[in-house]
Amino acid sequence: MPKAYIINTNKSNKEYDYESDMINNEKCAAYFSPEKDKIDRIEANDIVFLYSNNNGIIARGMATGLVEVAECQGREDEEHYMHLNRFDLISPAVESVTINKETDSVIVLNRTVIEVPYDKALKLWQYMTKKGLHKREATVSSVGSRVEKYGNQKQDANIEPYPGW
Repeated sequence: MPKAYIINTNKSNKEYDYESDMINNEKCAAYFSPEKDKIDRIEANDIVFLYSNNNGIIARGMATGLVEVAECQGREDEEHYMHLNRFDLISPAVESVTINKETDSVIVLNRTVIEVPYDKALKLWQYMTKKGLHKREATVSSVGSRVEKYGNQKQDANIEPYPGW
């Protein structure tokens, strides 16, 4: 059965811009043990939301199920990440109050990787879709960093980032 996760983008880390890396590369990630190992549990087609501290959910996608590893801060294999299909930026961000209201639950957003009951995540996904908060052609994320990938594709190649959607 599919699962769902809320992944904190670790925006508070001033030395490394993990949040922009996740947005620009359409992925979820966690760094260093024990958090990085939690990415390994995510399976294909699981729902993943990216959560930015003091903002809310800023992106969503469906897990590919393929875990990749990379160096982080000069240390080998300390980043575990997974690319996300159907990646959408969410604007405006969905704040924690709305997350709890729409899921009819209390989700405490105090960890890097939070597993959420699938039915609750589905309600949240549907809320974002109904409100038109998902943006596939956005040029600015909800936290203000430019997402070059989208803007350049649209201007230079004059094509949509996701043909057929």
